[in-house]
Amino acid sequence: MPKPNPPAPFPGKEGGAGVGGISPSPLGGGVGEGFRPPTVSVVMAAKNYARFLPAAVDSVFAQTFADWELVVVDDGSSDDTPAAVRPYLTDSRVRYLRSDRLGQSRAKNLGVRMSRGEIVAFLDADDAWEPTKLAKQLARFDGRPDVGVVFCRRSLIGEDGRPLPPRPGQARPAALPTGRVLDAMFVQNFVCFSSAVVRREVFARVGGFDPEWDLAIDYDLWLRVARHYAFDAVDEELVRYRTGHGNLSKKLSDRVATAFAIMHRALHRNGLSADLPAGVVAEGCASTCRTLAYVMRGSEPRTSLRWWLRALAWPHQRRESARGLATTLAAWALGRRAAGSAENATANV
Repeated sequence: MPKPNPPAPFPGKEGGAGVGGISPSPLGGGVGEGFRPPTVSVVMAAKNYARFLPAAVDSVFAQTFADWELVVVDDGSSDDTPAAVRPYLTDSRVRYLRSDRLGQSRAKNLGVRMSRGEIVAFLDADDAWEPTKLAKQLARFDGRPDVGVVFCRRSLIGEDGRPLPPRPGQARPAALPTGRVLDAMFVQNFVCFSSAVVRREVFARVGGFDPEWDLAIDYDLWLRVARHYAFDAVDEELVRYRTGHGNLSKKLSDRVATAFAIMHRALHRNGLSADLPAGVVAEGCASTCRTLAYVMRGSEPRTSLRWWLRALAWPHQRRESARGLATTLAAWALGRRAAGSAENATANV
């Protein structure tokens, strides 16, 4: 790894937004004389996840790569999050910032701004890492200044933390996109957020998470990053992704609407239309429509049918869209409810 550089507040560029006007009071991990920045800053924005947070933090402590700091941003939690964090503050590598309902974009930006490492890793407070995650991912940056983001695969765990078995008939995962991935990223957001490890310089160049968006904030960021940097991946399940405790399905309509707004802005305001072939744009839009149609076919079949019809408006894989429409219509007519998993809603949402 190159020698760490001291951080600087990042500006807003290409639709991104830096953080300004915030004066938090960090608890623990002060900077004294002779302080050397850590190699990796782990940023964890948390809100009302006290029941999951210890498992997430413990997974950071269990890393085989130990030159890290952990910045926990508590975004106005009303549960016992402060008490859950307190035992870890005896370690100088852990800092706790209490904010007042900034929203997830500003909370994550605050965590990045207050961090000090050359590399920034993100971990949601309800997920956890395998012990070798950081060590394996950091090796992918060595001697490759063009790489801005390294990610990995995820395994699913239930609300109780137990591994979930693969779905019957689940296909073997496709190869992870690497290199210059702008086309692939527009079609599908394939980066699990808790797997992302990012060079600090990336934020200085493209900006941070955009507070304009409440959802799909990582998709917006990755589109901006992919225009300038390569992505690399460790093809292993190094993140334990917790499911079953949120309301992802209920938010899917809002998430897809946000994804389309992000696509539109990226194409027309940020100039992505000059970088993307028309076929890629069509594929991304159709894929997003089909994903929502699939996930909602059991709980809201009428809504699902509308999204299948929207997918048919795009030329990419019309046969697949038509097949989904027919299958959903038949199941609805027969009174069947075969819901798709909300965790499959990875296309840009």
